[in-house]
Amino acid sequence: MSHAEPGNVGTLDYRTPLNHPEGYRARRGLNWGSIGLLYASYYFCRYNFPIANTRIGSEFGLSKTQMGLIISTAFIAYAIGQMVNGFFTDRIGGRKAMLTGAIGTIILNILFGLSSLWGGPEVSKISMLTAFLTIWGLNGYLQSFGAPGMIKINTAWFAKHERGRFAGIFGFMINIGRLGIGLLAPALLGGFSLFWLIHIQPQHWRTVFFIPAIITSLVTLNFYVWVRNTPEETGFPSPVPESADNSPDPTIGELFWTVFSNPVVWITAGAYACTGVVRQGIDQWFPAFAEQEYKINLKGPQFAILVFGIPLVATLGSLVSGYVSDIFFKGKRAPVAAALYLMETVVILCAAQLVIGPKSVVFFLILIAFTANATHSILGTAAAMDIGGKKMAGFASGVIDSFQYYGGFLAGAPLGWAIDKYGWGSYFYFLAPAGLIGAALMFFAGGRMSPKVVAQKHGFEVVQKGQ
Repeated sequence: MSHAEPGNVGTLDYRTPLNHPEGYRARRGLNWGSIGLLYASYYFCRYNFPIANTRIGSEFGLSKTQMGLIISTAFIAYAIGQMVNGFFTDRIGGRKAMLTGAIGTIILNILFGLSSLWGGPEVSKISMLTAFLTIWGLNGYLQSFGAPGMIKINTAWFAKHERGRFAGIFGFMINIGRLGIGLLAPALLGGFSLFWLIHIQPQHWRTVFFIPAIITSLVTLNFYVWVRNTPEETGFPSPVPESADNSPDPTIGELFWTVFSNPVVWITAGAYACTGVVRQGIDQWFPAFAEQEYKINLKGPQFAILVFGIPLVATLGSLVSGYVSDIFFKGKRAPVAAALYLMETVVILCAAQLVIGPKSVVFFLILIAFTANATHSILGTAAAMDIGGKKMAGFASGVIDSFQYYGGFLAGAPLGWAIDKYGWGSYFYFLAPAGLIGAALMFFAGGRMSPKVVAQKHGFEVVQKGQ
């Protein structure tokens, strides 16, 4: 399939900013804001599990390996779903994909909370573990409609040299969800007061699944009202040069061949798996690590610093990496990602040696989160859109993003087993090799991920600054 006929080649010009028609940016902002809020609410229904981890394990006598198995099952289901649902997203559109995921995660979070009530204390540990594995695995699968759907929509609304910054804003929206559940869940578990008048007693861990489902329901309604797949559906022209191509959508065979035969997809996916090990190793275990190893109270000031600090630096990492790759490297993702992976490795090894108390553990967890989330947004979002283009962004992002969760699998049961066997002292050493492997892959990628090479694969010439 060709995106442009010889002699009639489109041009991507990085020298001048786009002149969008009046009202376009405001309408895009409304569209993107509603998408971002929905994706943030997905995180309410995903990152509630790490905070409830210790209490679920204690109530049902589950080891860290078994709790990690729940995490790994969700990640494998999510990874498979990313590849499958990325393909479906290119067929049904991003809007339907995100609505499917939202409705699914609402139902499954409610079921996860209710599952602890089904049989009472006489239900065996294995039966409860099986129920948790099944429900949380299905939740992982249905949540995997979110990222391909979001990327599919925004690929149509953002030109290529706006996408790194979009990826940074995407990271910000994600971290609204992480911050929100990081504040809400401990408050529900520990009790809180509203305006010094209404006092809420500490709640059972299952409310940490019920309340996020209610919040996501409201955000889903807002999404349904405002979001459209393309600018054309709202009366605006597309800013994406690929949209000038009138060739038919790729067939199934062309879609699979174009994505799977591209070595850049596999290099990026391999590096993204390394991101998954570290990012999920921190995100899924830091509440238990802080609470169990350093006796940090979930309602105390040090945990509050983690709750605010991790999303904050994750947002900064996403924004900085996106802007640096767009502005200083003219759309090149690999050199920025390679530097971040090396920084990540150094920070993790320093943490393994220097963490000696609550203050130091808070500092290093926040620093690791910065590096992991910077590579998360720049590879899983910006690079995926660059590689896939408008017509294949959903499938390309699904393939690449799935590998973050294959990597995340290692941060579930295998990391839980290491902690059971060797204690929390093995935590950072388990994560460190991922940074080195990610850096090596990005160094190897080199010019394969340059905007000129990527654009020409889509049938466009690139006018670089100075030409």
